[in-house]
Amino acid sequence: MQASALQTRENQESFVASFAACEGKFPGGERMAALRRAALDRFTVLGFPTTKNENWKYTNLAPFLRAAYEPAREARIEAVREKLAALPFADLGCPRLVFVNGRYAPGLSTPPEGVIACSLHEALVSGAAGAHLARYADIENNSLAALNTAFVEDGAFIEIAKGKILEQPIYALYVAAHGGRAAVTYPRTLIVAGRESQAVVAEGYLALDGGAYFTNAVTEIAVAEGAVIEHEKLQLESAQALHTGLLRVELGASSNFTSQNVAMGGALARNEISVVLEGDGASCSLYGLYAAQGTQHVDNHTTIDHAKPHTTSVELYKGILDGRSQGVFHGRIIVRPEAQKTDAVQRNKNLLLSDAASVNTKPQLEIYADDVRCTHGATVGQVDPDAVFYLRSRGIALDAARNLLTYAFTGDIIGKIRIEPIRSGLEKALFEYLAGGTHER
Repeated sequence: MQASALQTRENQESFVASFAACEGKFPGGERMAALRRAALDRFTVLGFPTTKNENWKYTNLAPFLRAAYEPAREARIEAVREKLAALPFADLGCPRLVFVNGRYAPGLSTPPEGVIACSLHEALVSGAAGAHLARYADIENNSLAALNTAFVEDGAFIEIAKGKILEQPIYALYVAAHGGRAAVTYPRTLIVAGRESQAVVAEGYLALDGGAYFTNAVTEIAVAEGAVIEHEKLQLESAQALHTGLLRVELGASSNFTSQNVAMGGALARNEISVVLEGDGASCSLYGLYAAQGTQHVDNHTTIDHAKPHTTSVELYKGILDGRSQGVFHGRIIVRPEAQKTDAVQRNKNLLLSDAASVNTKPQLEIYADDVRCTHGATVGQVDPDAVFYLRSRGIALDAARNLLTYAFTGDIIGKIRIEPIRSGLEKALFEYLAGGTHER
C-alpha cells in the first residue's frame, strides 16, 4: 500500500475512533442512533474518495487528510460576537440562525417569526426533523455524506408551512472559530417547503481565524408541489481550510428551485449539487461563481436528474482562476425515459487570469428520451486582448481594464442574487480579489 493511501486509511480510522468516543452524546433517540451507526458502517466500507474514483479524478483529498482532525470545541460566544460583527456577510439584515463551530448560538441568532426555524439539535430531540433527515442525501454511495450523517448533531432546521410566503430571507450562518486548531465540523441543514410556499434561504460559511480545519457540510431540501425556493450558498472559509459540501434537492410537481452557489474560500473546496425533478412540470436553475487564486483548488460537481415529463432546467457556472489555482467543473444532466418534453440548458465558462492557472471542465448529457431539447457547452479562455486595447485607448490603465472586463464576466451571476447585502458584498470582494491577484504570465 502506498504511503499516501496508508495515511488516508489511518486518518479514516481516527474518525471511527472519534465517533466511538462521542456517540453517546448525540441527540435523537434510538432511530437516530441506528441511522448514525449505519452511516458510519457505510463510511467505513467506502472510505474517503480518492483520485481513482472518476468523480474525484482531478481533486485529491489525501494531502488534507494527513492532519489529525479533532472534534470542534465549543467557543466562547462573547469572544466571537465582536469579531463576527466585523466580518463581511455576517449580517444580511434578515433573520438568522448562527452556528459557531457547528453548534447553535442562540445569543447571536435572531430567528424569524411565523415559521419553524430552529437548531437541528432541537428538532432531533422533539422528533420534528425525523421524517426528512437523511431521506435525500445518498449515504449509500457518498462517503462524505455518510460521514456527516454519522456525526450529525446540530445545524439548521427550516420548515415552511403550506401556502406560506416568507417576506424576508432566512440566513443559516456557520462560523469557524477554531483558533488555528485542526478541527472538524459537520454542519447539517434541512429545509422542508410545503405546497405552494415561497422562501429564500441563504447558507453562509465564514471563518473568524485561519487554520487547516475541515468543514463537511450536507444540505437537504424537499420542495413540495407548487413551491418556490431560492437557495444561496456563500463559501468563504479560511485560506487553509478543507470544505466539502453536498446539496441534495427533491422537487415536486410544478415546483421551482433556484440555487446560487458562490465559492471563494478554502485551500480546497468541493461543492456537489444533486437535484431530482420528481414531479411533472418541475423546474430548476443552478447558477455558480467560483474564484480562486494562489494554489487554491475549487471543484464543482452538479447533477440534474429529469425524472418526469415537462421539466426544465437552466445551469450556468462561471469560474475565474488566477495564480496557480485549479478549477474543476463536472456537470451532468440526466433525462429519464419517461421525462419527455424536457428542456435543459447547461453552460460552463472559465476565465484564466494567468498562464499557470488551469481548469478541467466536463459538461455531460445522458438522454434516454426522444422528445427533448437539451444543449450543453463549456469554454476556457483569457481576457479578450481586443477589449483591453479598446479600454486602454480610452485612457484606462492596463490592470484597471483587465479587472473591469473580469468583473463584467461575473455580472450575469452576481446580478441574479436577490439578497442585496450578498450582491453588494460580492462586488466588493471580487474587486479585492482582482486587486490582490498575481496575473502570472
